[in-house]
Amino acid sequence: MQTHKKIILWAIAAMQFYAVFYFACDIIFEVWGIEPRYLMPEGREQQRIMTAIGLTLGAGLGWTALRMSIKRTAIAEEKLRHCTTGFFQLIQEHFTRWGLTPAEHDVALFLVKGVSTREIADMRGTSEGTIKAQTNAIYRKAGVAGRSQLLSIFIEDLMDDALIPTAKTKEPKDVPTTLEPVAC
Repeated sequence: MQTHKKIILWAIAAMQFYAVFYFACDIIFEVWGIEPRYLMPEGREQQRIMTAIGLTLGAGLGWTALRMSIKRTAIAEEKLRHCTTGFFQLIQEHFTRWGLTPAEHDVALFLVKGVSTREIADMRGTSEGTIKAQTNAIYRKAGVAGRSQLLSIFIEDLMDDALIPTAKTKEPKDVPTTLEPVAC
């Protein structure tokens, strides 16, 4: 079926190229006052009909491609929204499990986003010392030593076995397999 579609697409493209060539030559020759041999007066109407058909098919194909592109974009945006929502839910689950206070929750979100301690303090209207104390409490409750380990908790959850495809064939136990994580 794919070969059939490709042939149709190539035929439409060829008709469009012919239409462009025909109209360009027709305009150029008309401006110069030349009557080309391949544009015989009796065949001119047939050539114009063929070029009109080619241009119409091309316009239809372009419209279809645009609609498909818009549809694919909407699907991709929906999938991204689901991934974003899922990631936010994952973060919320961890924050709840760790028992973060509302202030620690806010600070932890800023930490995950990569905001500096100074910027967090400015946004929250507190001192850097307060943010550092809250940051240390977050790290203690999460059981990590720093920001990179905090982020690795969420990355590991995103890369757990549920997101990694299973091998199609059985591999011998002593042969390691490399599995690529599935993107959201």
